[in-house]
Amino acid sequence: MNTADLGLPVDVPSTALFTDQYELTMLQAALQAGTAERRSVFEVFTRRLPHGRRYGVVAGTGRVLDAVENFRFDPDVLGFLRERNIVDEQTLAWLADYRFSGDVWGYPEGEVYFPGSPLLRVEGTFAECVLLETVILSILNHDSAIAAAASRMVSAAGDRPLIEMGARRTHELAAVAAARAAYVGGFATTSDLAAGFRYGIPTVGTSAHAFTLLHDHERDAFRAQVDTLGRGTTLLVDTYDVAEAVRTAVEVAGPELGAVRIDSGDLLLVAHRVRQQLDELGAADTKIVVTSDLDEYAIASLAAAPVDAYGVGTQLVTGSGHPTCSMVYKLVARAESGDPTAPLVPVAKKSSGGKTSVGGRKWAARRLDEDGVAEAEVVGTGPVPPELADRQLLVQLIKGGDVLGREPLDVPRGRHIAARANLPLSATQLSRGEPVLPTEYLTERSGS
Repeated sequence: MNTADLGLPVDVPSTALFTDQYELTMLQAALQAGTAERRSVFEVFTRRLPHGRRYGVVAGTGRVLDAVENFRFDPDVLGFLRERNIVDEQTLAWLADYRFSGDVWGYPEGEVYFPGSPLLRVEGTFAECVLLETVILSILNHDSAIAAAASRMVSAAGDRPLIEMGARRTHELAAVAAARAAYVGGFATTSDLAAGFRYGIPTVGTSAHAFTLLHDHERDAFRAQVDTLGRGTTLLVDTYDVAEAVRTAVEVAGPELGAVRIDSGDLLLVAHRVRQQLDELGAADTKIVVTSDLDEYAIASLAAAPVDAYGVGTQLVTGSGHPTCSMVYKLVARAESGDPTAPLVPVAKKSSGGKTSVGGRKWAARRLDEDGVAEAEVVGTGPVPPELADRQLLVQLIKGGDVLGREPLDVPRGRHIAARANLPLSATQLSRGEPVLPTEYLTERSGS
């Protein structure tokens, strides 16, 4: 089965209403003013990274492509807009034929980014581009926040795998997106079956404390699980007494027991005791999995513990304290008329309070030092300097309304591993710090 053909896992007729009302009122006013067809360029970027973060991770691009394709105003949606008197009949007639026919360029999914990076560039008429603001931002802000948290956790874990298990800590549909983003960020598996079904992410899961409590004795619960799932299963050993549970687990499953899971207590101390006990019982190959409200700092603190894998839930699906990336979608250039050949004019908001933006259609490249390590994010308008020509970051994702950028999820996952490895070593430090790369701007005015 090709899950890409399933459509969006949401109970709505389209993605057209994943938007804010002002996008439709702007459209109506622009249609009346005769400016709706002006060629325009919108860009997605963030002015800053979450406090203390060294880099961001692009995630959700594949979902954005799905959302743009499904952005359709069908009769039910148009009926809702008419009933609420949100826009006039002229605008409803325009929306009925809506199909995005422009171009989209962006950082490929899994790539890292920095303040000012033009993560996505949407080009077309003002009318067709302005409608996509909210749906694009809602996807990229959420998924990139999860992927960034996942990336930090993966770095802290070293070569130990991580399990995404946060479905019960967030909205049921956000859980699927979070599992996808976590996989891009380097997590190995998910407990969420919907994510496995839709995106092909490997799924895992055995039992909870309720299964042990169901049975008259812990041994009975372990026996039932082993008889059903085999000796390679993972037994949860902290329902009652950990040492007694480990002893019972090995007696029931033998030294072939796959793993034990610890979900409470002083994980560092308990993991050492359990490892010693397993070895003494002849279960040297039995692995130890730890869970219990882990984040990247808790994972790093367990680096010296005999832990083989981590399960992470709440802190992952909430972005480890930063559930959004503060990305914005801004008009950076537009034509002076509706003539398709009219030249583009840079535009930018001028505001106090740190909310200014840089006008002009931008490119981005990553400059390397003499050792091949990234040393700067270069963002510019106009011609690309020859020395940066082969280091450009944006790729075309949609051309003339047709999606070009779909790829299997393992591709952005591998891309992220490579991108992170290309950063200075300080990128993976968990201590507070500035972005690991500075952002440099080159504009046509400065001769670039």
